[in-house]
Amino acid sequence: MSNTTTTFSDVIVDTDWLARHIDEPGVRVFDCTTHLIHQSDPGAGAPYLVQSGRSDYELGHIPGAAFIDLQQDLSDTSSPYRFSCLPAAELGRQFSRLGIGDNISPVLYSQTSPQWATRIWWLLHSIGFDRARILNGGLTRWKLDGRSLSVQQTVHSETPLTVNPRPDALVNKNTVLSAIDQHKTCTINALRRSQHAGTDDGEFGHYGRPGRIPGSVNLPTVELVDPTTMEFLAAEEIRARLDALGASDASRVITYCGGGIAASATAMLLVLLGHKNVGLYDASLSEWAIDATLPMQTDG
Repeated sequence: MSNTTTTFSDVIVDTDWLARHIDEPGVRVFDCTTHLIHQSDPGAGAPYLVQSGRSDYELGHIPGAAFIDLQQDLSDTSSPYRFSCLPAAELGRQFSRLGIGDNISPVLYSQTSPQWATRIWWLLHSIGFDRARILNGGLTRWKLDGRSLSVQQTVHSETPLTVNPRPDALVNKNTVLSAIDQHKTCTINALRRSQHAGTDDGEFGHYGRPGRIPGSVNLPTVELVDPTTMEFLAAEEIRARLDALGASDASRVITYCGGGIAASATAMLLVLLGHKNVGLYDASLSEWAIDATLPMQTDG
């Protein structure tokens, strides 16, 4: 990665930018909210239940925003793993149906963690679409700035979208397994520190077996976001944290988490910092932890 001063302003935009551009032709805003509801007795591989954010959207959203249901609209619902990515051609058709196309500049946001918006950004990135932006702070920052909300629902017309897949943007367990002993690959876990250590006492849960992929390092997505405003930390601070883990010295970086959501933020930030070879482990620990043939590592 470059050592020059970096900002994310071309992709991660603030509420002032959106307020100025929201009425421009081609700018379309999308509420990407999803909730993970923690279960106290999750069973193997399921510490959370998935809940659509549509009801939140219906109660109030940025004026003109449409809603994207990540699980139902953009995930393979036949997969045993939640949020599994669709094949590139089908993913492109789904985005086109939602109104994201070649001449559209989508602005993605969430009402909670930005990881829901970054997941959709990464899916677009995986099919070669580079016009998407993230609203820094999402609806939290929008409301803190005293901006208006709407309850009027928007549905965009289908828009032509060209798909140019980036096959290395999403990786599978075999790629991750082979990377364990590759010193030029940096594998980053985006889950919380107690989950990475395998010492979680049940507050956040695990995905079938506690711990992490051996050799992986930890940078929790939750620590890259201001909990009050839901805005990302400054670019140079994020760069420093990634550099401390060895990302700048690696020829390839793989990110993972529980189901490819939190890790999408890390993956996106790496790309914005100039890293050219970043892959997201799509099924992440939802697949890895329940496969007894795959190694797990803990601090215990």
